[in-house]
Amino acid sequence: MPIADSRMTAFHQAGQELGVLQYKRRRSGKTDYYARKRLITQAKNKYNAPKYRLVVRFTNRDIVMQIVTSEISGDKVFCAAYSHELKAYGIEHGLTNWAASYCTGLLLARRVLKKLGMDEDFTGVEEADGEYTLTEASGEGERRPFKVFLDVGLARTSTGARIFGAMKGASDGGILIPHSEKRFPGYDMESKELDAETLRKYIFGGHVAEYMETLADDDEERYKSQFQGYIDDEIEADGLEELYQEAHKQIREDPFKKVDEAGEKKTKEEHKKEALKFKGHKLSKAEKMERVKAKIAELRE
Repeated sequence: MPIADSRMTAFHQAGQELGVLQYKRRRSGKTDYYARKRLITQAKNKYNAPKYRLVVRFTNRDIVMQIVTSEISGDKVFCAAYSHELKAYGIEHGLTNWAASYCTGLLLARRVLKKLGMDEDFTGVEEADGEYTLTEASGEGERRPFKVFLDVGLARTSTGARIFGAMKGASDGGILIPHSEKRFPGYDMESKELDAETLRKYIFGGHVAEYMETLADDDEERYKSQFQGYIDDEIEADGLEELYQEAHKQIREDPFKKVDEAGEKKTKEEHKKEALKFKGHKLSKAEKMERVKAKIAELRE
């Protein structure tokens, strides 16, 4: 038995004897239960009203955003949006950057409000200006906004992190997320003020455009290697803001738009036939014996 496995087994045995064995997801470093408890615990006078979390997770090539509620049987996803869905709105590249995070948050907000029939009552910030705003009730005695709490998981909440771009997009989309402006790019710790122009630049990919221009001037080979997709689609640094503005507009018009797929969809039988190509064939006893004889004969030669 490897040393690491023996140590883990000893740890489990000690934990079981003391009755303090931690949860599996805590042992594997996947869940912060201290934060989770505070995110899912609902006040007792809410009478079984669900408490929603805005779960934001990043992979190497995608952004996953879900509105989740917790029940005894487990977590239930109420609505979800992914950055790869932005291809339907004209954004083909940079699907994990700050501007894409904002678009994904906006997509999720408009999608969930459309699902609840609240999209006309809560329009949010229709033209992103980088100002700090919170969604409020539409009027005296009117319907209250849909409220969620940001769940960042184990990610670091550094100032300017992409997680807050996703949160800003969802907030501007018309849902209520309790937050302050302290973690947005452009916030000055000394003056305690937010530079709205800097935040707006990040929303429309201005920082990416600046980097593209710098690389194009200083290192053309590196520019071609990093932004080859942009070059192939004839997207220049000057056109990024217009690209994201058009995407925001289309998201508000139809948050359930699908990517146009090339060709017809395969049937269930065709998928099964395709899967058989990659399925391993188990040899019979006779086939195994023949294989051994063939190898022996090959070695003798």
